[in-house]
Amino acid sequence: MNYVKKLVFVILCTFLLAACAEKDNSNASNTGDKSTTESGAASSKNELVIAVNENFISMDPHNTGDTNSNSVQETMLEGLLGFDADGQIIKVLADDYSISEDALVYTFKLKEGVTFHDGEPFNAEAVKANIERIMNDESLRLYSRGFSLISNVEILGDYEIKVTLKEPYGPMITRFGVAKMISPKMIKDNLADIPKKPVGTGPYKFVEWVQGDHLTIENFDGYWGGGERVSKITYKPVPENGSRVAMLKAGDAQVIYPVPSQNIDELSKSKDVEVNKVPSTIAHYVSLNTYKKPLNDIKVRQAFNYAVDKDAYIKVVNAGLGLPLDSIIPSKTVYYKQQKMYEHNIEKAKELLAEAGYPDGFDIEIWGNTNSDTMKGMQFIQQQLGQIGVKVEIKSMEEGTLSDEIYGAQTPDDAKLQMWYVSWSAYASDITNATKPLFHSVSFPPNGANTAYYNNTEADQLMDEANSISDVDRQAELYEKLQEIVYQDTPWIFLGVDEVVYGVRSNVSGVLVNPTGGLDVKNAKVE
Repeated sequence: MNYVKKLVFVILCTFLLAACAEKDNSNASNTGDKSTTESGAASSKNELVIAVNENFISMDPHNTGDTNSNSVQETMLEGLLGFDADGQIIKVLADDYSISEDALVYTFKLKEGVTFHDGEPFNAEAVKANIERIMNDESLRLYSRGFSLISNVEILGDYEIKVTLKEPYGPMITRFGVAKMISPKMIKDNLADIPKKPVGTGPYKFVEWVQGDHLTIENFDGYWGGGERVSKITYKPVPENGSRVAMLKAGDAQVIYPVPSQNIDELSKSKDVEVNKVPSTIAHYVSLNTYKKPLNDIKVRQAFNYAVDKDAYIKVVNAGLGLPLDSIIPSKTVYYKQQKMYEHNIEKAKELLAEAGYPDGFDIEIWGNTNSDTMKGMQFIQQQLGQIGVKVEIKSMEEGTLSDEIYGAQTPDDAKLQMWYVSWSAYASDITNATKPLFHSVSFPPNGANTAYYNNTEADQLMDEANSISDVDRQAELYEKLQEIVYQDTPWIFLGVDEVVYGVRSNVSGVLVNPTGGLDVKNAKVE
């Protein structure tokens, strides 16, 4: 919470009695609205209602692809490791861990005295059952994200376990943070129920899930971590933006996520509501095909970066929500190093184009999907490059067609792509996923997302070495150099980084959203 919001909060506390009186009056004027009455009662009972924008897909933590489902799971299920408010790795069910120098062996010492919600003990046997479930089931999402590389899981003691990989995999430590532990009894006897009503070790336990209407959890009295928190939380999927906002204003929901950009100013003026913005790990950029003319000339690519006003991009395209992308990764990603940005300079851009042999510009295509925000982004790029004589033709395609056009190319010679308006998001703790798929020469389509066909031997070597060691100081050196090289080579037009926005009632504290968009309410309180 920044200084201004703290000040606002203090003022709100000063007028708490008056505010409560107003709320009572508001409820009295809506006595015909049953949900309002119930939610007001829920708040007074130390309970929360949280309205989110989409339905939940699954409660299986080993097979989850959507952020909303994962946010609910975070309250009930815990991993050996987890993530702090900035998205960085922390110890949770692991008391300690070590990684071998060759990044192949991971050893965990486990917390003692932890039990699952069904009374099963948390120990090395439970961890082994969870890891082996993922590494042996190809249908699970986590299988292909590092766990397929595990060769062996060995129990060293009741509370110590060793995991060995077939080959080095830098992001593996992040994968252990994503892999939440499920009761071994459930894995053995009741596998089919995991996606519907999971059993973990977290501060909340599952109560009920009515598809499309609500999902409810309640405080787990036997939680090993102790602490104070609200006794019950009800999540409600409310896709319609206006309805979600109305629920927050009326007190029918104490938290909504996300806040629609068009309602930010309105809600910010309310004394009963706080609107919070968090920098994310979602980077927006235009991929430039560095393999073919005219984008194979670095002066042309740098000219594009000077020609585009990043602040205007955020204001016009992103409703003012975001920050300029001042490296090849967002600032919330581990090992981030800020670079000297390409400031908006039309004359400099024209000079570079002329030096490259294009004093009068040229014609070029930009590709993107049919999403209205994407269209707005491409039109912005079209207008900006038009100022230096570059005529941009917009080609929007349905997502499947676009993917086929881009990833159907088997070699760089086959690629028809010139520019692609797109975004990328990685875990804040996982710089490998934020770099190798995008900039390594082994990641050209169809094998990866290096759609700029960026090919730099030194950059490849830096990524390869960083991915094969566990020395964090050396990794920091390697990734700092990588960011300098790639940002200077400009395989992208570097645009912006999203901010995520959520709203809470002023009497609610302890609600956070992490850089990947996950909602954390494990320590939420109603005052």
